[in-house]
Amino acid sequence: MAHPQDSDLLTTVVQLLTEQGSSGFAEGIRLLVNEAMLRERSAALRAEPYERADARLGYANGFKNKTLSTRVGPIDFDVPQVRGGLQFYPSALDKGVRSEQALKLALAEMYVQGVSTRKVSAIVEQLCGSSVSSTQVSDCAAKLDSELSLWRARPLGSTPYVFVDARYEKVRHGGHIIDCAVLIAMGIGSGGKRSILGVSVALSEAEVHWRTFLTSLQLRGLTGVQLLVSDDHAGLRAARAAVFPSIPWQRCQFHLQQNAQAFVPRLDQRAAVAETVRSIFVSSDLSTAQRRLKEVVALYAVSAPKLAAWLEDNIPQGLTVLAFPIAHHRRLRTTNPLERVNQEIKRRTRVARVFPNEASLLRLVSALLTEVSQDWETGKIYLDIATSNSSAN
Repeated sequence: MAHPQDSDLLTTVVQLLTEQGSSGFAEGIRLLVNEAMLRERSAALRAEPYERADARLGYANGFKNKTLSTRVGPIDFDVPQVRGGLQFYPSALDKGVRSEQALKLALAEMYVQGVSTRKVSAIVEQLCGSSVSSTQVSDCAAKLDSELSLWRARPLGSTPYVFVDARYEKVRHGGHIIDCAVLIAMGIGSGGKRSILGVSVALSEAEVHWRTFLTSLQLRGLTGVQLLVSDDHAGLRAARAAVFPSIPWQRCQFHLQQNAQAFVPRLDQRAAVAETVRSIFVSSDLSTAQRRLKEVVALYAVSAPKLAAWLEDNIPQGLTVLAFPIAHHRRLRTTNPLERVNQEIKRRTRVARVFPNEASLLRLVSALLTEVSQDWETGKIYLDIATSNSSAN
């Protein structure tokens, strides 16, 4: 049976739309939804307002304002409240709340994908008739935190090859803008596929931060490591010796070639030196590489003594990979796989330029790395680990 006020409500809405056209959509929706919520409250209480009924489950307790962003703009609703122990929330707004949550997750995803706050505001204004602030975008992105925390803490397993690297992003800290280190670990598992093992944000690459990060990988179950690949960071060197003391270390050959250029006495020698160093790295086995290194050191002993001394001390750190299957050399000799990841991170983070805190930086990088890792884990095999483990020596 229809309520007696049905006709009055319908007349009001029709008149509103007739007089105001599309401008009256928001007010029309507000009136209809408010009325629907009142009726739902009466049904939940099993009594109409002011009705005395033995079956009553509670009592009306006024209203609470709730503003929702909709496609016709923000609308203020009067949400009916109850007292007396009954749990009640109108289903009409429950759907709206879910839609609002979906919108917030979409905002978070846009933020993660590197869309600027200005562009996010423009998109939301087109969809909902209202814009959002940078604070709202950040708040929406924070909703990803619990899921990303679970990903960063997920159990690990046997991972023969581990790559670690760091990059820096600008963060506000203590009233100043500082360079904050993003520590990343990548692994090639026993099945031959890559994955991001972990990520951490620290104020520097000091040994204590690297040690904490590497220890966290162990505590999550990282086992079976046969080779650790990285550049020669001082803090990482000390942490690696403390956490993985017996694991062979491969120093990135690409960075070694770059570092050698600092000891070349003349600019016109740089290309020749780079090619000479490369001739050591492309050796098929360790003994050949060591023999070639001696030749190169002798070659530069007189014309570039500092370069010769540096090569003799540092190049052996880039030859560890030659003790592994020859089919694995190309994949293990540098940190290039992580360098490409760092380039993608840079593409996303340059939109933000300066992060408000370490947590916001960790959130964005974690969200990006979960996508990268998922693509790797569901993609093709990166390295055939089953290749014979016979040494090239």
